[in-house]
Amino acid sequence: MSGDEDDKSRDAVLEQSYAQTRKSLIARLDNWEDQRTWDEFYQTYWRLIYSVAVKAGLRQDEAFDCVQETILSIAKQSKKKLYDPEQGSFKTWLMNMTRWRINDQFRKRKKDTAMIVGEWESEHKTAVIDRVEDPAGNVLSRLWNTEWKKNMADAALARVKAQVSPQQYQIFDCYVIKQWHASKVQQQLNVSMAQVYLAKHRVGAVLKRELAKLEDQDNAG
Repeated sequence: MSGDEDDKSRDAVLEQSYAQTRKSLIARLDNWEDQRTWDEFYQTYWRLIYSVAVKAGLRQDEAFDCVQETILSIAKQSKKKLYDPEQGSFKTWLMNMTRWRINDQFRKRKKDTAMIVGEWESEHKTAVIDRVEDPAGNVLSRLWNTEWKKNMADAALARVKAQVSPQQYQIFDCYVIKQWHASKVQQQLNVSMAQVYLAKHRVGAVLKRELAKLEDQDNAG
């Protein structure tokens, strides 16, 4: 199997697990208000939580459990109004909620299988759970900040894709994101130079607006 086929296979498994986790989550939110809001929340943040959980040492199934339990915990806290924006940003709050659920998964693994928790590949060889739990170590914080930026860009692009034409998004993707030369975009997509620059301007403006919305959400909590 080629590298591209491997990537497609992994993506297919990931999408299947995403759909199953989303369906299960919505079912567990069945009696709660505003499912649409929680579904949008899930679509915006699931990959961030999943990526951090996997890079912290969880298996794929454990990471998806972490996603679901994190969002359910947030939903429960939201109903009880336990989150206070004055105590810190939404970004930090979500990181801490994720940290606790990651720790839960490691504890569950140790309890169910009596396995020794894996180690970060570092000179200190500190157990993953200890490094995730140790606020002074800043290991999870650094990982979270990196994944947060990537996730916000991906979430904004997903929203942009729903607001512009497929052709304009494709031009923007090739010219701005993949950084093809304008002449290559023209040739490969059979479009004019004017279309290339128009797509860059229009899609770029929508992307800037969506990124600002996500940033405002973090700042507002």
